[in-house]
Amino acid sequence: MARRNFKVLYVSGEGSPFIRVSSLADYMASFPQALEEEGFEARIMMPKYGIINDRKFRLHDVLRLSDIEVRLKDKTDMLHIKVTALPSSKIQTYFLYNEKYFKRHGLFSDISLGGDHKGSAERLIFFSVGVMETLVRLGWQPDIIHCHDWHAGLVALLAKTRYAKHDFFKKVKVVQTIHNVYRQGIFPSKAFQKHLDAEVFDALEKQGDEVNLLATGIKNADLVTTTSDRYARQIVDNPELSFGMDKALQVCGDRFHGILNGMDTRQWNPSSDKLIKKRYSVEQPELKLEDKKVLLEEVGLPFAEETPVIGVIANFDAYQGAELVKESLAKLLELDIQLIVFGSGEKEFDQALKESAEANPEKMAFRPEFTDAFYHQMIAGLDILLMTSRIEACGMMQMFAQNYGTVPIAYAGGGIVDTIEEVSGDTGTGFIFTDYTPEALTAKLQKALALFADKERWSALTLECMGRDFSWSGSAEKYAELYRNLLG
Repeated sequence: MARRNFKVLYVSGEGSPFIRVSSLADYMASFPQALEEEGFEARIMMPKYGIINDRKFRLHDVLRLSDIEVRLKDKTDMLHIKVTALPSSKIQTYFLYNEKYFKRHGLFSDISLGGDHKGSAERLIFFSVGVMETLVRLGWQPDIIHCHDWHAGLVALLAKTRYAKHDFFKKVKVVQTIHNVYRQGIFPSKAFQKHLDAEVFDALEKQGDEVNLLATGIKNADLVTTTSDRYARQIVDNPELSFGMDKALQVCGDRFHGILNGMDTRQWNPSSDKLIKKRYSVEQPELKLEDKKVLLEEVGLPFAEETPVIGVIANFDAYQGAELVKESLAKLLELDIQLIVFGSGEKEFDQALKESAEANPEKMAFRPEFTDAFYHQMIAGLDILLMTSRIEACGMMQMFAQNYGTVPIAYAGGGIVDTIEEVSGDTGTGFIFTDYTPEALTAKLQKALALFADKERWSALTLECMGRDFSWSGSAEKYAELYRNLLG
């Protein structure tokens, strides 16, 4: 193992198992651990949303990290820190909390995603300045601040402006990672003008009267990354796929890198997973059938061994495939399958899924409430996972699925295809459809169902899936090299 001589702070708006909205949470649960194994000292900071359960995750107050002053342009508020260790590791995770900003509110949201963004800008500003002030109080001086998605874009700017001359931050380098390029953190600029000093406000990336926090993070980072090489090339070259971020990324030049995601094979392992009913392995793959039974029982669908169970797991919006799922429902329900949809999002899609499930109680179930236990049980109990995102940087769900012998069918948008080998003859681990239509999706599903009917071939397919290596080892080495080159 390399000498542990560099310190890295990871800043994120979410992290599993504490709070999960997207695959970023899964990433944060495993990536810092992988870099620790490469010889870096890692710590994490994220908001302490009111919905995070202190007792469940053993969050505790730290006396010396209480009453930290967070000075904004127009006022000063107090910050309190709660701490716990990232499960299955000793990585310290710091939760930044202020009752006024976080007790009664949901997660950060921005106007481009149609969410309830009231007060989100002010909360995000408070959190970002709070990250910097917490580091000073803590006395833990990072060599790198690694910012994830738009939630941390302002942190990158603060490190290069307000805090750049502070002795504590003079040598710090900033890395910005893009997980979802269409989620950019777009807000009216007036809140930022009200709460930030002119030096910081003037340096924000703006489009008209709106602030773009992802663009701000990209511009101010010493290094920019995303979660697959294919996706990196796509969003540099294609304005449509980059949602207007291509020019900012082109300016980055060789500062921009795509490195494939990995996964935590300790947390996501069907032979040791404590969140599934029946553990199984390559040596005992037949036990997966017991998890299928449990899954169907949990959602109230009848069990039939010969009927394939198909699942969709997503936080539904236009880019996560909600429209495609909605348009495909009629075709899907004509097939001899059972369908489970897990996730929620925009109200119109939730309502359509609910009504469809109620109209087809023997064939479809809809589960909008997220829990880690059900997430794991669904990955284990499904026969086939449908992935309908219009564009996916890489994602990790298809990796989890394959490790559990669940066959993925995914749209070829973004870097997701780097982790699925198209079934051809006797080889392959999944199916890719290239036209974003219900017809293309259904056609690929029918191919998969034809294989499912051949028990011997399906068994070989699931075993090939379970044999794939999606561990972080190779990708973590690439990140470690980037980090060391950045630090000279």
